Amino acid sequence: MSIEIKNLTKYYGTQKALDNVSFSVDRGTIVGFLGPNGAGKSTLMKIVTGLLTPTSGTVIVEGLDVAENISQIRKMIGYLPENNPLYLDMYVKEYLQYTANIYHLPNTNKVVDEVIERTGLGPECKKKIGELSKGYKQRVGLSQAIIHNPQVLILDEPTTGLDPNQLVEIRNLILELGREKTILLSTHIMQEVQAICHQMAILDHGVLVANGSAAQIGLMAGDSRRHVEVEFNFAVDEKILLQIANIVAVEKTGASTYVLESDSEIDVRQDVFNFAVQHNVAVLSMQVKQKSMEEVFHELTKKTNT
Repeated sequence: MSIEIKNLTKYYGTQKALDNVSFSVDRGTIVGFLGPNGAGKSTLMKIVTGLLTPTSGTVIVEGLDVAENISQIRKMIGYLPENNPLYLDMYVKEYLQYTANIYHLPNTNKVVDEVIERTGLGPECKKKIGELSKGYKQRVGLSQAIIHNPQVLILDEPTTGLDPNQLVEIRNLILELGREKTILLSTHIMQEVQAICHQMAILDHGVLVANGSAAQIGLMAGDSRRHVEVEFNFAVDEKILLQIANIVAVEKTGASTYVLESDSEIDVRQDVFNFAVQHNVAVLSMQVKQKSMEEVFHELTKKTNT
């Protein structure tokens, strides 16, 4: 296990930011943290890095208690904060050499050259950081986070403010890093979580309301039935469609298009084809429909927002 979080609670005065949060992360897993503003995502990440002390609970990183081994933990973790604080008057290479020296890394020039190549900073490495685009500034932030080759990466909103091309580039870089590191990634972008994360954790008002794969979280949100959208070559009586094995509900959504609902464990597509053959109806299209990540997120967080 790479990270274990046990009964984590954090108060700011009387304000509870985290409420008895517990979950674990396997090595080599990219975990996406989702949640409304103020849900506790950044607080949790800062506690994992050792920047904040929890009110109660424990965080174990690579077998070490963060509270008791902070110096060792900081060598094992790379952190990119949401606001990506950089020394804008420093040159890219100068800043990365400065960072490498903080970690007392040997062969500083070699290490800096390797991280520049890995993050694609080569064309911009002789510029001042303040002269860089938002995308390249994020690359500098990622470079400082991985320069000491940490086992764990904590990335707080790493793609905020990027244009579509920059966003894809940073996502690809995170995917590459995820092949060898455990990554905790905070974001508001649902598509980002679906594109790169193996595991999702949804926080709301400091409470962990869901944790697992996309499919598992879909089930938690009540997506427990299979929905199949089918288009025939002409309209069919909905009562007849209910005669198809395992179909429990039918909704007409177009002139000859229907959404058929069945139990989640059962794939009814073959039954639909059999029905069409028996009734001399042609199937023009058919697809399994699932809740979008946005719908799942809404279902899981709406109770605490009402």
